[in-house]
Amino acid sequence: MTDNQYATEELNQLQKELVAKNPIDVLQFCANYFNSKLELQRSQLWQQQNKAKAAGINLFPSIDNVFNSDGGAIMTTNKRQPSFKSPFGDNDPTSIDHHHDDDPKEAPGASKQQNKAELFKGGFGVGKSTPSKPLQELDPNDPSHSASQDTDAAPPVPKSKIPVAFNANRRTSVSAEAMNPNKFKSDSWKPPINDLTAAQKVELSKTLGSNFLFRQLDVSSKKTVIEALGKKEFKNGDEIIKQGDEGDYFYIIEKGTVDFYVNGNQVNSSGEGSSFGELALMYNSPRAATAVAASDTGVTCWALDRQTFRRILLERTFNRRLMYEDFLKDVKVLSSLSSQERSKLADALSTEIYHKGDKIVKEGEQGENFYFIESGSCQVSKDGKGVLTKLSKGDYFGEVALLNDLPRQATVEALDTVIVATLGKSGFSRLLGPAVDILKSQDPTANQGSSN
Repeated sequence: MTDNQYATEELNQLQKELVAKNPIDVLQFCANYFNSKLELQRSQLWQQQNKAKAAGINLFPSIDNVFNSDGGAIMTTNKRQPSFKSPFGDNDPTSIDHHHDDDPKEAPGASKQQNKAELFKGGFGVGKSTPSKPLQELDPNDPSHSASQDTDAAPPVPKSKIPVAFNANRRTSVSAEAMNPNKFKSDSWKPPINDLTAAQKVELSKTLGSNFLFRQLDVSSKKTVIEALGKKEFKNGDEIIKQGDEGDYFYIIEKGTVDFYVNGNQVNSSGEGSSFGELALMYNSPRAATAVAASDTGVTCWALDRQTFRRILLERTFNRRLMYEDFLKDVKVLSSLSSQERSKLADALSTEIYHKGDKIVKEGEQGENFYFIESGSCQVSKDGKGVLTKLSKGDYFGEVALLNDLPRQATVEALDTVIVATLGKSGFSRLLGPAVDILKSQDPTANQGSSN
């Protein structure tokens, strides 16, 4: 899943929450929503800290740079930055110790600086135990304050505090395994093949078609996924996945109900045809929730293993991007796009196949997609005027309805097997960039000669 698709999914979920809760303070609600998501993600990473270290993975590198094994500070550069003593630190009950080296010498303006520090003392106990030693800034270029200075030369100073909620690593990217799509064709990996009935394949195909990850799979890739699915049985009360564990399977529920728990609290339930477990496999992150079989007669699931899951999605995305990037280079109207813009556009395109006689768009219908012809040929016709023109590889249609928010101005029919790349209305203006201006300049509706 691309960054844009991930963002869209997050925003769609937020929209559902807004509609359901109808908060008075929308901004505060949104802030709380994303903060709670971040807090959950961070707590899951902390749960995996020991396991990750055992595997040689450092989930929080900046934390380790701040603290050594004795709780003291580690200087990571030869030149220190100016120190700042927090006037709020001493009586903060929700803080952890963090040592700072200090200069034993008092600055000439010590009394003035001390008076400034007194300004922070309030009626809530803030600053009561602030040491009498004045605040001062250390010159980072002064050799006397070098990180290699003899520790006997500087007596210990009171510890400053960092609030527990302080997040030194606000968001950490974790990747425990890497896959190189360029090597896929040369390796010996083969997907597992399970024996499924025709009816099972049909039902699984419907379920995969409703999942945003598999919705755009081509026929061959979808067939590989379906045949790789293995059946798993769970008794009532069995944990299918556990919050904080490493993800190993993606699941589709065939029979029964599954309850989901976060930190021991039930947050959701899903039934037949639902799927879960994909996010942990996509991002190599710990399981976000615990899934428990909740049917007296047990739960039956179809499971896809991690390697097949990632391999099919990654290989398919990689090959698809290469194919579309090559194709888009030959589309004249997109010549103004940069290579980066073409790559983003390639990731957003979907493939559709039509056969001879199929109506790809119909005159009078509401327009939702823009089309590029990858292969095959079509004819454009309009009521009362007959066939207007023919289109082939590299041609496009459907832009007029999106540019002007109009119904389709003509019918486009496949003359043989036609493969088209489609772009939805939401991505039309966002991803086509400067090409939209070119399309507007070529808008045929001004002369009533529209082709879509």
